[in-house]
Amino acid sequence: MLRAIAVAVLAIGIILVALVEAPIPAVALTAVTGVTILLLLWPRSSRDSVAPSAPEPPMADARAPIEAISDPLLIVAGSRVEQANAAARKLFGAHVVGEDVRVAIRHPAATDRLAARQATADQEPIELAGIGGRDNRWQMHVADLAGDRALVHLVDRSEGHAAERMRVDFVANASHELRTPLAAILGYVETLDDDAAAEAGTRKRFLRIIRDEAWRMQRLVEDLMSLSRIEAEKFRAPETAVDLAGLAKEVHATIRDAADPRSCDVAIAIDEGLPLVAGDRAQLSQLLHNLVGNAMKYGRPGTPVTIRASRGPGAMVRLSVEDQGDGIAPEHLPRLTERFYRVAPSRSRSLGGTGLGLAIVKHIVERHRGRLDIRSTPGEGTIVNALLPIAPLSSNRNATVTGPA
Repeated sequence: MLRAIAVAVLAIGIILVALVEAPIPAVALTAVTGVTILLLLWPRSSRDSVAPSAPEPPMADARAPIEAISDPLLIVAGSRVEQANAAARKLFGAHVVGEDVRVAIRHPAATDRLAARQATADQEPIELAGIGGRDNRWQMHVADLAGDRALVHLVDRSEGHAAERMRVDFVANASHELRTPLAAILGYVETLDDDAAAEAGTRKRFLRIIRDEAWRMQRLVEDLMSLSRIEAEKFRAPETAVDLAGLAKEVHATIRDAADPRSCDVAIAIDEGLPLVAGDRAQLSQLLHNLVGNAMKYGRPGTPVTIRASRGPGAMVRLSVEDQGDGIAPEHLPRLTERFYRVAPSRSRSLGGTGLGLAIVKHIVERHRGRLDIRSTPGEGTIVNALLPIAPLSSNRNATVTGPA
């Protein structure tokens, strides 16, 4: 009876693994539970069919079930790896079967856990760092089987660990960015308070610095709130049809009317007959303002900043902003969209940058199910391309959005 239940649980787990494109922990757990029950029952059925003195047969029947599991699984007999599924062979190497498990996993915590598995029942899973890569994090579960065997199940927690590290870094960076202008404001206020008889020119200069730092804090808070709103909406793709050509012209006119001396260098080139895109008009306007603002700050004075809108590959529209500035070294390009990442921190702060502009752009493009491409040549300039899906082919995009990646 129990063997039939085990086979049923195992079958359900394998079917779920086959049907779900990216197996969730509950699905994997169902399959692993079936494997574990089956392995627990195997020696019993073996003893029913052979003489008591016969040696315990190898667990060949377990190979097919564990191969269906996407997580790394090892069956350990004594201290030797008896079986390993494809995920485990990929992680530890094709030669892992037959190895001493301490050599295979090469982690002190794993060695201690396996050595103590029979001494203490129902032990909690342990965390392993660095297996398969410096930033990888795994959770190791060990289930005792009959005899001297054990089932080792590894669950990849790297993505969650990376997300937590990003959260911690974000809080630390945001705190630092807010503390810097606040310290300047407090310092100048205290100076003015201590020196009430300061000259009018000095007082005016101090007050101007206080105002500028207060504006810097305001921009930072606004960008933080904007980023938070965009992230909260990222699992719901916008579906309103937006005239990207008309929006680009409006943003161009707004920038040209501004008091910035660089505004007269902003040009625009729009292809005729561009299709509508499925988008959030306010967010696309913010995206364009951020890109043009960066190009005006870092482009060389007197050189053009060009806004372009054209047909992209496939069912996409390309929105790009190009400058003729100093360019960006290749090693910095992969990190440009990280929060608070700056190529030249002191220059960025002096120009009023918050370090969040391109992070906001990236999240807007991701919410629109588009692609962001940044290309730069040192000494020549930078071009940022945002590829956005056209509206007619984007109406059902939310059907594929199921939750966090």
